[in-house]
Amino acid sequence: MEFLQSLIELDKELLLFLNSFNNGYWDNFFWMFTSKEVWIPLYLTLAYVIFKKHGLRGLVTVLFIGLLITLCDQISTNVFKHGIERLRPSRDEDLKYLVHLINGKRGGMYGFVSSHSTNSFGLALFTSLLFRNRTYSIFIFSWAAINAYSRVYSGVHYPGDIIGGMLLGLLLARIVYGIYLRVIPRFIVISHHNKRLLKAGIAESFSTDYRMIYFAIIIMTGTLLTAAKVMLKITG
Repeated sequence: MEFLQSLIELDKELLLFLNSFNNGYWDNFFWMFTSKEVWIPLYLTLAYVIFKKHGLRGLVTVLFIGLLITLCDQISTNVFKHGIERLRPSRDEDLKYLVHLINGKRGGMYGFVSSHSTNSFGLALFTSLLFRNRTYSIFIFSWAAINAYSRVYSGVHYPGDIIGGMLLGLLLARIVYGIYLRVIPRFIVISHHNKRLLKAGIAESFSTDYRMIYFAIIIMTGTLLTAAKVMLKITG
């Protein structure tokens, strides 16, 4: 119990340290970055890449991604948040007036684990296994890491919530991808007698179209950085 309490205290100290680095510009940036709507172009680009190469058969891949995100969201919320009931720092009586919040948003009551972190890292790992391209993996995991860190910056999650969500998302992605490998050979023509060849064949089937996805990440992030600067000038 003493060890667990020491981890909890360390988690609080790390939160306050990381959360202290804030200003109006990054408030605007992370407020927009964590919005689900702002990343719709990224999700549409991902769907386009899948459907362009596989046609209607790409629906299988999209359904598995949908299954993964649903599992990440529901398990992180209903099993962990409501099961463990660890208060968010923004709801903790000892911390809620010490943490920096963006636009006063405190989030729900409980925070372990972070659904943003679970969803982001789950999607990052699944699509990285799908495309098996180093550059793409760097881009999508960087996006996931920034998305997860934004919750600490916003004062609504502890670093421990982020790490827990990351591990949960990675685990669920591996499980769903394993099931996907068993199902997908029924829909696309790939030699699947050898699992290594199957994985390589799936990645090769997407050709270089996946590059559009990290171009979308670059464009959207650049747009958000510019928009944050404009908003700071308007409000300043």
